[in-house]
Amino acid sequence: MSFRYRLNPAPAQEAVLRDHCGHARYIWNLAVEQYSHWHPGRVSAPGYLEQCRQLTAARAGHPWLAAGSQTVQQQALRDFTQAMAAFLDPKNPARRPSWRKAGRDEGFRIVGRGRQWDVRRVSRHVGEIWVPKAGWVRFRWSRDVPPDAKSYRVTKDRAGRWHVAFAVIPAPVPAPGNGQTVGIDRGVAVSAALSTGQLLHCPALTAREQARLGRLQRKLARARRGSNRRGRVKRAIARLKARETDRRKDWAEKTSTDLARRFDVIRVEGLKITNMTRSAKGTRENPGRNVRAKAGLNRGILRSGWGLLVRRLEEKAPRRVEKIKPALTSQRCSACGEVDRGSRESQAVFRCTACGFACNADVNAAINIAAGHAVTARGGDGVTRPVNREPQLLLHSV
Repeated sequence: MSFRYRLNPAPAQEAVLRDHCGHARYIWNLAVEQYSHWHPGRVSAPGYLEQCRQLTAARAGHPWLAAGSQTVQQQALRDFTQAMAAFLDPKNPARRPSWRKAGRDEGFRIVGRGRQWDVRRVSRHVGEIWVPKAGWVRFRWSRDVPPDAKSYRVTKDRAGRWHVAFAVIPAPVPAPGNGQTVGIDRGVAVSAALSTGQLLHCPALTAREQARLGRLQRKLARARRGSNRRGRVKRAIARLKARETDRRKDWAEKTSTDLARRFDVIRVEGLKITNMTRSAKGTRENPGRNVRAKAGLNRGILRSGWGLLVRRLEEKAPRRVEKIKPALTSQRCSACGEVDRGSRESQAVFRCTACGFACNADVNAAINIAAGHAVTARGGDGVTRPVNREPQLLLHSV
C-alpha cells in the first residue's frame, strides 16, 4: 500500500521532475529492449551490475543523460530487475515488464530515506520532500507521513497532476470478533450487494459530466493530430476520467474498511475479471458478435471496481476473505435450496418457483455466497456453513 499526496512543484522544479521521468522511462525501455531478445535457453541477458556499468558508460558519452540524477536512473534498473524476478517466479508469476510510454507512464522512484531523501512539515497543510536535483518540493499534508516509509514514488497522471506516494505495509484492520459472515455479490447495476440486504453503488460521473465527456470525445475525433487544440481536449478528458477514478478508489477504500471492521469472515465470488472483460472483436477471419454490447458491459464491469474492492479487502483483512465458486449462485433459492433459472424473474427480482420466497436477486445471490454454497450443475451443494442473516429485502421493498 502507498500513502499518496498531491505534489505542488514550482515551474522550475516541474521541469526537473519531467526530466527525471523521461530518464527513468528511457533507462527502463533500454532494459526491456535488452531482454526482448532473450528467452529460456539463450545466453542470459545482462544483469543489474552489468547494466549499471553500461549506464556509467552511457552517462559519460551523453551529456543530456549525465545532467540527470544517477540515483533516479539506477533505481529504474533496480525496479526492472525486481519486475523480471517477479515475472520468472514460478510460485507467484507476474506480467512480463513491458514498454513505458510518454504521457502515460510518467514517474520515478527514490529509496534510502536518510541518505537520499527526507521529508518535513512546513505548516498545517503543507509539507516538503527532498527530490534529487529539484530540492525541497512542496506537497499537501492531508495526513501524517508514515515514519517507517523507506521509499517514495513521484508520478504524473494524464490530467497533469503530480503526486508523491510513500510505500509502506500498513497493519491489517483488526477483526471485530463477533463471528459474523457476510457475502458480497458483485454486479453492474448494483456494484456490491451484501447478504445483509445492503446495496452499494460505486460512484461514477454524473449525467452532466458524462454529457460533457461525450462532447469532448467527439471534439477530439475532429482535432488534427499534434495540434495544440487536440492536446487541450485530451487534458480535459483526462481530468474527467481522473475524477471518476478518484471517486472509485475512495469508494473502494471506505467500503473495504467498513466491511473489514464489521465482519470476521468476508466471502466473495471467485470471478476471473480479466477473462470476463476481454474484447469480443475477434479476428478478420472470425469476427465477433455483439461487439458494441460486450464493450459496454466491459466498461460497466471495470467502472464498478470489482477487482479493486476485493484486492483492498484481501490487504486489509488478510486470511479473512474467502472466494466462493460463483456457479449458479444467482439461480439458487437461499431459503429452500432449489436451483431453477426460472426463479430469476428479472435483473432485480428473485422469486423461487418452489417455495415462493422473494427478495432482491443480488441479495439472494449474496446470501448463497455468504453460506459458502458451491452449487453444481445438478443443483447439489458443497459444504454448507452458517450464514449471518440480517433483515432481508422482501419483494415489496425492492
